This record gives sequence, structure tokens and C-alpha cells, in this order.
Amino acid sequence: MAADKAEKNRLVKELTKELREENLALFIGAGLSSPAGFVSWSELLAPIAEELKLDIDREFDLVSLAQYYINENVGNRGRLNQLLIDEFCRDADVTDNHRILARLPIHTYWTTNYDKLIEKALSEARKIPDVKYTKKQLVYTKPKRDAVVYKMHGDVDHPAEAVLIKDDYEKYHVDRQPFMDGLRGDLISKTFLFLGFSFTDPNLDYILSRVRVAYSKDQRQHYCILRAVQKEADENRADFEYRQRKQELFVQDLRRVGIKSLLVGEYSEITELLACVERQYRRNTAFISGAAHDYAPYDEENVNKFVYDLSQDIVKSGLRIVTGFGLGIGSSVITGALNHIYMAGGTLANEQLVMRPFPQPQPGQEDMSGLWTDYRHDMISHAGIALFLFGNKAENGNVILSSGMREEFEIAKEKGLFLLPVGSTGYMAKELWQEVHDKFDELHPGVDAPIRKHFDKLGDDKADLAQLHKDVMAILTMLTM
Repeated sequence: MAADKAEKNRLVKELTKELREENLALFIGAGLSSPAGFVSWSELLAPIAEELKLDIDREFDLVSLAQYYINENVGNRGRLNQLLIDEFCRDADVTDNHRILARLPIHTYWTTNYDKLIEKALSEARKIPDVKYTKKQLVYTKPKRDAVVYKMHGDVDHPAEAVLIKDDYEKYHVDRQPFMDGLRGDLISKTFLFLGFSFTDPNLDYILSRVRVAYSKDQRQHYCILRAVQKEADENRADFEYRQRKQELFVQDLRRVGIKSLLVGEYSEITELLACVERQYRRNTAFISGAAHDYAPYDEENVNKFVYDLSQDIVKSGLRIVTGFGLGIGSSVITGALNHIYMAGGTLANEQLVMRPFPQPQPGQEDMSGLWTDYRHDMISHAGIALFLFGNKAENGNVILSSGMREEFEIAKEKGLFLLPVGSTGYMAKELWQEVHDKFDELHPGVDAPIRKHFDKLGDDKADLAQLHKDVMAILTMLTM
């Protein structure tokens, strides 16, 4: 039976917690690559089964099937190698699942896949992957790497060395023992999420059992997402219930080795879950958009103190701040955040404050609006909450609304951030608050009533800065619980 909403929320909460502590690792199987058009194991070996006069639909031990083919051909695996090249060397687009995972702060990937989708997704996310598929590669470290990708069964570019047949599995502990040691160490020290994996790999089964025996009831909790068995066309009820019962027993057995399973009805739910994890993780970072040439209805001194205190409390609450050093309030944002960081004995290396001053044009340089738009996209992509304050600038002697804040709002809305304009500060922030207020349920579905109550108070034209501070912090606290 597929998981209910409460079970999904618990998994999202647990995974987000591990991400924030940088403890989450991934184990990826062939199922994650299927939506990109890559074949499954049974599809890959279908031509082999046909040559052996076997029915691929009746074969479950595919490792033995591949071995039978080698035996028939007196040890020649050239045909198998070519199949790997033909099926996995083509240039496929990464999936939404790969993109989400690559954007998250995950530094350790394990996979039995031969394809290059993980590496490609990481590169597209402007990260440097350090790929390991031979013993010798384990010794070296790629400079400035962001993630390590352990391809424990090899890589499509080297099919002759890929783990594919029974002989390869039987010699794995001799030929690739360091991979087994590395995975065992990671299973002990990190929390794994298994995706697209069937748990039929004998090497992983061996490693999981050794960890279970060594740590008994002190095993680290791991997670996997599986699709609940579906009733097939023309399948009778008894056969369907039999498969359901078998999956129930399988899920129970995974708990024995420290893996808690979540069953989904459709594969699309996996993407939705990963998107929820990303959204919840990003809510640990607040993007502050603000520009003020005119501070009405407040005075400059009190506004600077408000922004200073608010930034300090945001960082104190455990959130990060991303800011573009906005006109009139940027220095207060930075000073408030830095004050807490240094008072707490921290350093800027912990990334509690990400400062992104906008590049300025040089004399004679052309319009930089395109560069600024790209800059805003990059800056906002780090955050899950967008806070908007004031939003005005001087032009030809007049105070006008900030077009830059409007653009940042649209980008934040497009990226699914929680939109938090403080309408009481007036100008563009007031306009944006009204827009969010009018479409609150559409923009922020499922948000608890207390958050809505505090949000409504942010549009009060008579609110004092101290009350605005309390309402903003209350919302941030509830969003990150």
C-alpha cells in the first residue's frame, strides 16, 4: 500500500535534516535512469536471452543469464561489451530527479549504473564530480571537487572492465575490495537514500549484512523509495495479492538491515518528494531583497536598526542569508549578520552569509541588464524564502518603484520560493505584498493558518518596526520547523 501524506512528510523532514547536517549520501540504481530512455537489465539482455533460446520474461537471475552467454561463447564477452556501448553511450538528457539531486548539497554518490547521467547532472549544476570506477582512481583526489561518484560496477567507456557476469561478481571482493570497504564505511557514517534500486545486487547484500552483524541494533537509519506493486492488465486478484504480500515481506526484510522504505503509487511521486526535500532544504536560506532611497513612513536610523536586528536574528535562528547589497539597507543586512557570526565565534567560511554585490559597468560599457538578470537567477537559486523590504530608488530627482525588486520577485516566484514582502515598508514591497495576499493559497498551498495570520499583519500601514520584526521571525521559524 502506498504511503500517506503523513509518512511522506516524515521522510521529507528526515532527509532535510540529514542534508542540513551534510550527512546524506545517495545509492542510485538503474530505475533512476529509465526515464532518460536507458534500458533496464532485462531489456539489455533480451537479445542475449534470445540467442540462448530463453524467454527473458521468465528469467529473474540475470547475472547468471549473462554468464550462460559467456559460457556458450567460450569466454568471449565482446557481444556483451558492445551492447553496453550501444545502449549507454548515447547522449541522453538528465531527468528532473537527477537535476534536483545534483542541486542539493550531496557529496557522496554510489551507483551500479554504467551511464553518465549523475556526472552530467552535477556538471550542469556547475559542480565538479570526481568519478571513481577503478581501484587506482580511489587513490587520487580531483582538485576542487564537489562530489564523489563511485561507480562500483564500472563505466560505459570501459565495458570490458564492467561488472556484468557471475564471474565478475564472484571475483568482486578480490578485484574491487576497496570499493566494498569504502561503501561499508559510508553506510556506517552517512545516511543513505536508495533510489531506483532493486536490492538484488549480491555485493550490496553482502555489505549490508556485514554492517548489520557488526553493529546489530546500533545501525544507522537509511531510507529508500519504492513503487508499490501495481495490478497488471488481465492479472487475477490472487496473483496480485501474492505479489503485494511478497513486497510487504521484502520491505520488512530491508528494515532488518537498517533501511526504511516508503512506497509510492506512481514514479512521478518520487520527483514530487525530491522537490519537497529541495524546497524544504532551501528554506534554510533567506534571500533579502531591499532598496531604499526614501525610508518613509519610517526614519532612516530606525530602519537601519530594524534591518540590522532582523538580519542578526535570522542568522541566530540558524538560517543563512543571501543578499545583493541593496541600496540603503544592504550594509545593515551584512553588519547585523556578521555581528552574530563573529560574536558566536564563527567565521564566514560557514556560509551563513552569502554576499553578492552587483557588478557595476565600466566607463563606456554597454547595458548590463542581461548580466544582472543572470546574476539574480544565480543568487536567488540558493534560497527558499525571499524577503522584500521597501523597494524604491531615485531617478531624475523623483522617487520611483524599484524595477530590480520586481524582477527579483518574479524570479523568486518562478523558482518556488516562499514570497515574503513586508508591505508595511511601502513602495514596491507594498505592491508585492498585495499580490501575494490576493493569491496566497495559490502561491503558498498548504501553508498553516498561523503563518497566514502573521503574513496579513505585514501589510498593516500602521505597524511599527518592532512588530514587523516579530511577525517576520515568527513566519521564518514556522517555515523551517
